[in-house]
Amino acid sequence: MTPKTLLQHHDNGQLWPPLAEEPECFTDVPAAYQMALQVAALREDRGEDPRGFKIGFTNRHIWPRYNVFAPIWGRVWHSTLVLCDGQATLPAGRLCQPRIEPEVVFGFKSTPVAGAGLDALFDALDWVAPGFELVQTHRPDWKFNAAHCVADGGLHGRLVVGPQLPVARVAADAQALHDLLAAATVNLRCDGQSVEAGTGANVLGSPLQALHHFLNELRACPGAPDIAPGDVVTTGTWTDAWPVLPGQQWQAEFSAPLPGLGLLLR
Repeated sequence: MTPKTLLQHHDNGQLWPPLAEEPECFTDVPAAYQMALQVAALREDRGEDPRGFKIGFTNRHIWPRYNVFAPIWGRVWHSTLVLCDGQATLPAGRLCQPRIEPEVVFGFKSTPVAGAGLDALFDALDWVAPGFELVQTHRPDWKFNAAHCVADGGLHGRLVVGPQLPVARVAADAQALHDLLAAATVNLRCDGQSVEAGTGANVLGSPLQALHHFLNELRACPGAPDIAPGDVVTTGTWTDAWPVLPGQQWQAEFSAPLPGLGLLLR
C-alpha cells in the first residue's frame, strides 16, 4: 500500500484489499504516522486545506472492544469539516462503514507555548462546542490494530461542530473547565430512541486532559505540524462509536453548559 493507494481508498470508500504481508505502516505506529503524513501531503497538493485534528481512542472503556489501547490522532480538512448552528445534514454514503461519536471540540486562537501545561493550553483556546465525528475504517468489520487506524487517517471521516461557546464565558481557568467538562454528560439518541449515555470524564479524565495529552503526542511526532491559530481539535467520543445509516436522525443531548446537536444522515 502506498500513500496514493490509501488516498484512493479514502476517496472511493472501498475496503483495503487483503494483503499477503502487511507493510510496516500497518504494524508499527511510528511508521503509520509517517505514512499518514505522506497521505496528508498528497491532500494538500491537490488543494485540500488542513483545519485541525481529531483525537481517537481517548475513551478507555472502548479500548478492549477495538484492540487499541492508547489514543491516536489524525488530520481534519476543510472538505471534512462542517460548522452548524445546532442541526446539520450530511450524506453518509461516501464513507466506509461509518459510525458516529458525540464529542467536545475546541477551537484555538493561538499556538500553545512550548511545554504548555493545562493553564497555558487554556490560554490558547478560543471556543468549545459540541460535536459529532463520523468515523470510518477501510478494514473489514472494524477489525484493526492501532497502526491500521493511524495509517487510515485516524479513522476520520467527517466532523460536525455545533454552536461555539467562548471558553472565557464557560470557565474562568483551566481547572474550572476541566471540572465542568469532566462532570458533563451526553445522551446519544437515534430517531428519538436513547442509544447510550456518556460523560466527559470518559475521555482521559476530561476533554481538556485529552487535549493536553494530544498536544504532547503531536509535538513528539517527527514531521507533524503544530497546532495553529484557527485550528479545531475534537477530543474523542464519550460513548461507543455507533453504526449509522442514511435516513437516521441523531441527537446528542449534552448537559450544561454545552448545547445539544442534531444530525440528519441522507
